[in-house]
Amino acid sequence: MSLAVLNDGQTVDAGHEPMISRSRRFGRMFAAAEQRHGPAGFVPLYLALGPRLHPRGPDTDDDAAATAALAEADLDSALLAALDDASFDSLVVDAHRDSQQALGARGGSPIISIDGQGFGGPVLTAPPSPHRATALLRAVIDAARTPEFAALQRPYQGPPAFTTGEHNIR
Repeated sequence: MSLAVLNDGQTVDAGHEPMISRSRRFGRMFAAAEQRHGPAGFVPLYLALGPRLHPRGPDTDDDAAATAALAEADLDSALLAALDDASFDSLVVDAHRDSQQALGARGGSPIISIDGQGFGGPVLTAPPSPHRATALLRAVIDAARTPEFAALQRPYQGPPAFTTGEHNIR
């Protein structure tokens, strides 16, 4: 799912423009990583980059975050060039289209698909303990496999928080 593609052709306020630009740039890098390495490149990069960007302060250096994430994921630093390479935009558009088709409607992030059933979410505010993460995954899978399940939502609980303790994402 790409925030940049989702908002293509839309008028967005100045406060959201940096997020859309960031989405476009990182979408390109993920497209390049997947093109070169398949899921074996995408997944570790996703896991390494997320904690560097969410939550982020106003002074977050995207290029430095990308450099560190590529190193942590053991991927070639040459993938940094994709951040500003528009030739990857069509791959991002294709991946975004696939996410929207899996969801069955226009929707934002995250989008997951289980057994052909697309869902928006789950949205977490902090990494759960391994035991609770396993229980949550099982519950999401059970919901996906229940044909009558339609939606579950509660009020927004705030932005994600990443701790440095036992349950750190990195």
